[in-house]
Amino acid sequence: MQKLKFLLLIFIAVNASAQTKTPVVASDLMKIVTTNQIQISPDGSKAVTVVIRKAVKNENEYYYTRHLYLLDLVGNEEPRQLTFGDKNDGQPQWSPDGKMIAFVRTDGDKSQIWMLPMNGGEASVITKAEFGATRPRWSPDGKKILFTSSTPFYAIEGTLTWDYERPARKVGDEPNWKKLKVDEKKNVKNSPDGSLEEVRAWLSKNAVDGNPRVLTRQQLQGELNLQPEEDFSHLFVKSLGADEKALQLTSGYQDFEGGEWSPDGKQIVCHSKVYKVAPDDEQDTDLWMIDIAGKTAKEFLTWNGYSLSNAKFSPDGKKILFSVETIANRHATQNQLAVVNVTGGTPLSLTASLDRDAGQGIWSSDSKTIFFSAQTEGDIPLYSIAATGGKETKLFGNDNGVNDFDVRGDKVVYALTETKNPWEIYSFNLKEAGKPHKQLTKFNESWIKEKNIVSPTEYWYTRPDGTKIQYWVMEPINKKEGLKYPTILNIHGGPSAMWGPGIFSMWHEYQLENSWGYGVVYCNPRGSGGYGDKFKKGNFKDWGASPAGDILASLDEAMKQHAWIDKENLFVEGGSYAGYMVAWIVGHDHRFKAANAQRGVYDLTTFMGEGNAWRLVPDHFGGYPWQKETKALLDSESPLTYVDKIKTPLLIIHGDVDLRTGVIQSEMLYKSLKILNKPVEYIRYPKEGHELTRSGNPGRMMDHMLRVIEFFERYAKHPEK
Repeated sequence: MQKLKFLLLIFIAVNASAQTKTPVVASDLMKIVTTNQIQISPDGSKAVTVVIRKAVKNENEYYYTRHLYLLDLVGNEEPRQLTFGDKNDGQPQWSPDGKMIAFVRTDGDKSQIWMLPMNGGEASVITKAEFGATRPRWSPDGKKILFTSSTPFYAIEGTLTWDYERPARKVGDEPNWKKLKVDEKKNVKNSPDGSLEEVRAWLSKNAVDGNPRVLTRQQLQGELNLQPEEDFSHLFVKSLGADEKALQLTSGYQDFEGGEWSPDGKQIVCHSKVYKVAPDDEQDTDLWMIDIAGKTAKEFLTWNGYSLSNAKFSPDGKKILFSVETIANRHATQNQLAVVNVTGGTPLSLTASLDRDAGQGIWSSDSKTIFFSAQTEGDIPLYSIAATGGKETKLFGNDNGVNDFDVRGDKVVYALTETKNPWEIYSFNLKEAGKPHKQLTKFNESWIKEKNIVSPTEYWYTRPDGTKIQYWVMEPINKKEGLKYPTILNIHGGPSAMWGPGIFSMWHEYQLENSWGYGVVYCNPRGSGGYGDKFKKGNFKDWGASPAGDILASLDEAMKQHAWIDKENLFVEGGSYAGYMVAWIVGHDHRFKAANAQRGVYDLTTFMGEGNAWRLVPDHFGGYPWQKETKALLDSESPLTYVDKIKTPLLIIHGDVDLRTGVIQSEMLYKSLKILNKPVEYIRYPKEGHELTRSGNPGRMMDHMLRVIEFFERYAKHPEK
């Protein structure tokens, strides 16, 4: 009897606790803290990371802060903030003796390398690079810093290795106004009424400040602005404790990226390419080696059919680890990790048999093991594999995702996303298998514990063609038995992205929709990452019908599993490729009460010219719009072709300066629907690009989520409202 009373009291207490928790609201977005760039100290006692917060001032001026924090790996000290102020700090790197941290501080649109002493004192700038400095790397003796600077076309010296892209013109046949000194500019003859030479000088002077912008390159769109000229990444070395100018290691019309020191400090490995055609036409790179003493750079490794990058020496200096991307079938390529001897020879692919897209690898301290993460069936587990090859080992990762990690000695520190908490940092010891991992931060736990959080339920089903599809269902909060609830079908973009419990990007949005009384269904249709090469290639020349079939079937299967889903009260939303998919679905299926398509592609022919992601067209459809068969395929696969079939009320969202998909896409869809007198509303966000919903202005991110919910609320029927 006493035991029964005790259990009853526990039940009442737990139930009361659940009842006192509050729903996730839109403004909780401002509370979510994320991190990146974890770096463990040389002695393994501490780690540094970048902490990213959202902030607001004057009621509606939203912004981000990025500061360095110190984490205690051996004791129980709270995370300690190291940098302050309104500048953005990132890319921290410990000195070899652990006494200093080099990092990048961005002020406006320029970054420089700074150094912070760990025994106290203020940070100080150590570079004064004309075009900024990023990616600091300490030399093994701690006396130098390697860094990267992106140099604009006009400032490059040397000879082009490809044909100049300006028809019938040559490099240097007009004054280089940006490079000329003030006194030199006075001596340049330029006139609209002069000789051809003087007219060219006058025209080039007008173009200096982008009035007008002269475009000759293929990849003319950036993310938010046009990019008339290429930039070239070059490597520099700055000696510490000396005032002399940084030594430039590389030069010319060539990119040198990802530089890493050899353990003896005599060489630097990086990836580069001698451009035989215009840089925008080259998509692959090779590994290069730079000799510090001789100041020479030469090609170290090419691998026919592959693009090589992210090279790192092993701690013993005998091998080089690097990432491998297949050049053919770029629409479905999966990065692999490979190693090669420093003396050369045939590379060894380590992760080909895993059949997953491997992230960048990290060497173990003894040079015997490599650690990496890879998207896998809705999760992002952490793996290890021997540097000599063999079967990979999954260290952990079920219903969660490793966003960032570092390894030093036996210590592993990682940032994790899971349903119960969007982002925290943990650590564990490789020699203590089975022991609980130590939680190092409680950035989000402090407010999450007071919230009613919904966990997804995982399912699989098999399509008629044998394709297996994974999907998840999330219930509305406070769901009551016997009642039916409106449900939102959420679709991911990419098209090769992957969603699941381990993916951070939709954590808040899902929880907010659940809080408003909606169920949520999402899946990974064919073409998604995380399921292998064949699955990723499953949408080749088929962006519409087959993936849409997978997505709609997941909703059908969810309704079989959950009687609470109201089949007369369904909604659908998605962005980017998923914006395309929403428009495709409502042009072919009329079950939804309302829909939201954001940042999407709706006419594939114009997308090829309008967006910087235009290579999706030849990569996914095998050709170009001027080719008859490809043009017919692009038309049949474009949602705009079926715009007259759309009946569902549609909310269209786009950022004003989205140059990845291009705003003409949404303008065409909106205007077509208006001409057809269909129910449509169009939202445009100023200053926002394609990343509006992931890393856009926090205020506009909240506005976007609430506009979607408000639009759906016009048509939704809730059982208790």
